[in-house]
Order: sequence, then C-alpha cells, then structure tokens
Amino acid sequence: MPPHSGGKSTYVDGFPSLAAFMASDRDKTTKIFKRFDRLAARNLLCLQSELVEIESQLDQFDRDDQGNREMMQTLRNWGAYKTRCANEPKRMQLMARLRSTMREYREALVFESTLARIQPPDRKTLKAFRRNFFHGRPGETRSFPMLGGPSSSVYDDEDDLLALHGTEDPDRLTVFVRDNFGFLFPDKAPTGGSENPLVGYASGKKIANFISYLSTILAAMLLVGAILALYNIKSDNLKLGLIGLFTFLFAASTGLMTNAKRSEVFASTAAYAAVLVVFVSGDLGGSGSGQEAHGVCSPGTNGTCQ
Repeated sequence: MPPHSGGKSTYVDGFPSLAAFMASDRDKTTKIFKRFDRLAARNLLCLQSELVEIESQLDQFDRDDQGNREMMQTLRNWGAYKTRCANEPKRMQLMARLRSTMREYREALVFESTLARIQPPDRKTLKAFRRNFFHGRPGETRSFPMLGGPSSSVYDDEDDLLALHGTEDPDRLTVFVRDNFGFLFPDKAPTGGSENPLVGYASGKKIANFISYLSTILAAMLLVGAILALYNIKSDNLKLGLIGLFTFLFAASTGLMTNAKRSEVFASTAAYAAVLVVFVSGDLGGSGSGQEAHGVCSPGTNGTCQ
C-alpha cells in the first residue's frame, strides 16, 4: 500500500496513518472506536453465570452444614471458618474464586455503565472518518480500507461506535450550521490529517464564535423588534396579535435552536411575554396622556375649566 502523507511527515498506510489521522483533529472528534457491545454483554453474561454457579455451590455447602452443630458454629466465626477451610481446600478455593470473579464482574459493570454514557460520533464526522478510512467513498470499486483482515469491517456498524470527544452535545443551531455550512469555516489540515479531497476540516472554534454572535443578534432582534412594533401600533387588537406572534417566535427559536429543557423554554417564554405585556399595559406610547388632554371638563365659577 502507498504511504500516507500528512504535512512534512509520511505515515505508512495502516495503523500508523490511521493513528495519525485520529490524532490530527484539533477538536478531538476523530477518535472513534468500536464499542464491542455484543462481546461486552457476552462477557457480563458469562461472569454472571459463573457467580450464580458459585452461589449455588456455597448454598449447598451451607445446607450440608445444617446437620452438624459444630459445623454451624464455624459459620458464625471467621477464624474458625478459616481454620476449617484450610482443611477443606474446596471451600477455600471456592471463596478465592468468588472474590476474583465478583471483582471482575463488578468492574465490568462499572466500565459498561461508564461506556454507555459516551456518545456516538456525529453523522458528519463519521462520514468523513469513513471516507478517509476507505480512501474514498465506502462501496466504490477503487476504495479499500486502511486495515486488513477482520478489522476491515470494524467501522461498518454505526450503532457500535463511540467517540472519545467528551464535550456536551452541541445545540441544534450549532449542529445545523456545522452540517450544512461547515465549508464557510475552513480550518487548515493539521499534520497527519487526511489528504483525501472528500475530507475537509471545519474550525469548531470559528463555528462556536459565529453561533454566539448570531444568538445574541437574534435575541436582541426579538426583543427590540417587538418593542418597536408595539410602540408604533395604535390598534389594541393588533397589539395583542403581535404579542402572540413574537411570543411564538421566541418560544420556537428557544426550543429549536438551543438545548434548553421544556421547563426552561416555558419559563423563558413566560418571562418574554410578561415583558411585552408590561410594555403595552404601561402605555409608554403616551396614548393615555393624549386622551386626558382632549377630555371633557366642567366649567369653574369664573368660567374656566377645572
């Protein structure tokens, strides 16, 4: 296979080039590995069954001791039990087996619990990763995997993969911009990066900065725009309609473009609507003072209005 070149360094195609590609991403999103969920489940099942067998044997030993008062006393005193087990190697071997198997089983449970919380790679990153892994689009006649033998299919099952990138899930707006407009935020290929023309690098930092600016502008537009519209509208019915419209737009933007929970969306929308209602009810447009200036007054004793 030809060598894989990245920057000034050249990596032999296979484990060296794949490792260099994984390490090249500045955002650390290309460190994708197989979960081996089926093997992990099988390992846990075997350990579980082994513990069930040990438990059954211990229970049988206890039942055998029920007919002997002296033997039953050893089950209440660890020193006596240890002395007895020294003369009965099967019991001591079973206890040693219990300790090692229980430790291995519980460690495996903790590892699987931790692994279950690691997120799978996102769709775009996995697509680029597989294009680099297969030297092109998977399935094409000229494409071939970096790894041979059974490892050639290690990245075929998308549901059995994980990404070591440990950041929180991006909001929906970030995902939308990254997946559809990532080419607007290019990043130079790092040393060891893919030279495949189908694989590009987008700067996560640039996208995050853009989303911050865009979110600030949208929030300001929804608030200032609503106030300006309500200030210039005289019809009460139209004002109520605009309050409903802007409240809907705010709720939609918060729910669709952020990772806010339902309770957070409800609370922020209620606060936004309250601001608009207070603005309208406060009559900041001066409509109330105009009505007082043209109101009806009663004449005083000297012919002037009071």
